[in-house]
Amino acid sequence: MKILIAEDDATSRWLLERVCRRWGHETQSVETGTEALEQLEKPDGPQLAILDWILPGVSGAQICTQLRGAASTASRYLILLTSKGGKEDVVSGLDAGADDYVTKPFNQEELRARVQVGLRIVELQNQLAERVTQLEASIARERHLQGLLPICSYCKKIRDDRNYWHQVESYIITRTDVRFSHSVCPECVERVRGEILKDRKAV
Repeated sequence: MKILIAEDDATSRWLLERVCRRWGHETQSVETGTEALEQLEKPDGPQLAILDWILPGVSGAQICTQLRGAASTASRYLILLTSKGGKEDVVSGLDAGADDYVTKPFNQEELRARVQVGLRIVELQNQLAERVTQLEASIARERHLQGLLPICSYCKKIRDDRNYWHQVESYIITRTDVRFSHSVCPECVERVRGEILKDRKAV
């Protein structure tokens, strides 16, 4: 999975790139908050990012807040990286919308563990989104099937979901607000008249 690294310090950025690649991840690096926000707002942008708190243009905390405000980017997993280590700073970063918080100078194993947590959460979110898509497709198919009526080719009766057969009009009346007014079409008038005349001649 691609990880976005937003760090304006060249040495820190190089170190983050190095350790993330060693862990088997593809990286994309930017130097400013503006660039980071632009990449993360893309529909196919990185789903996990390590953001320095203090960045040129837009701060890491501001990036978190802006991404959380849009439905299309609310699921991005964001790790704030900063030298601020006080409890108030941690609370402030999490309140801004960060998912996790790592202080500088960072411990590589701690960062690796936090990245792994983020990747698991992103994967679960992707699986959930896929399941929702499958469920919506299943519901759409179900609705289509409910629109198909099993009707006898000969007598035109309709079979209900309990395997009982009904006349078309009774089936529709019990399931809709439709009411029928009966009459006879010209073709049936001629057919019935012919049958009556035929019966009279036979007598």
